[in-house]
Amino acid sequence: MTRHQGDNSKKKVTSARKGGTKKPSTASGNAPIRKSPSKFPVKPAESKAPKAPKAPKNPDEIRLNKYISNSGMCSRRDADIYIQSGNVKVNGVVVTEMGHKVLINDIVQFDGSTVMPERKEYLLLNKPKNFSTVNDEDRSDTNVLDLLRGATKAKIQPVGRMDKTTTGLLLFTNDTDIITKFTSANQRSSKLYQVTLDKNLKYDDLEKISNGLTIDDFRVYVEEVTYIEDQPKSEIGIKMKTANVKIVRKIFEHLKYNVIKLDRVTFAGLTKKNLPRGNWRFLTEQEVINLKNS
Repeated sequence: MTRHQGDNSKKKVTSARKGGTKKPSTASGNAPIRKSPSKFPVKPAESKAPKAPKAPKNPDEIRLNKYISNSGMCSRRDADIYIQSGNVKVNGVVVTEMGHKVLINDIVQFDGSTVMPERKEYLLLNKPKNFSTVNDEDRSDTNVLDLLRGATKAKIQPVGRMDKTTTGLLLFTNDTDIITKFTSANQRSSKLYQVTLDKNLKYDDLEKISNGLTIDDFRVYVEEVTYIEDQPKSEIGIKMKTANVKIVRKIFEHLKYNVIKLDRVTFAGLTKKNLPRGNWRFLTEQEVINLKNS
């Protein structure tokens, strides 16, 4: 340490003794730590009460709109309209509450009639020629329901219609939600049809179909149209989202071709594999799930 530095240190000490005030000290010789008051008061921690466990669902309960839909009377959406309109009674009392649940053994009256829920059934038929899909009360000839006689007691109906000469896959169910889904104009599942024409399809006409046609003032689009491999050019494969086979016929008739045969090969992922013409089968559980998600 230099002398100059030593003098400075002495002046500081003298100045502290003469005019300065001594800082308070603790017993240990260190300045006390001052705690500034908290800006916001601290609340004591509150003990949270444990959440009450949710009541287990009653497996015997079912939503009223689903109960009505299961009966085959209408879709869930339509059932909601009837409920809101006061046309549904449960055990003699009018119910207008959306989401109301009932028990299987409750008495439900829909528009004055007592309804009973049915188990949902799904059957796939490989329809042969000369069978109609019109309602029982309107028919005068062989009906597709004749082919399913004794298969189920449920009030099943075909999903969409087929004329007598059209063959191939036809789905039957009492699930009104599925029927509505696959017959609506904006449904999105694909169907593949094999078409036999009275003459070879020109490539230019194939291109026209692929690009879309205007028929009866409506624009008609297809997903895919091709010649069938190793077959005459009169054998055509056409993939569309529509379940209305009349539209398939109109496409070719619009271009001056006569449809000799029309066969639906696939329907929303379902195929004719191991299903001979005129035979039917129940859908598997996985197929039903796929159908609802398609």
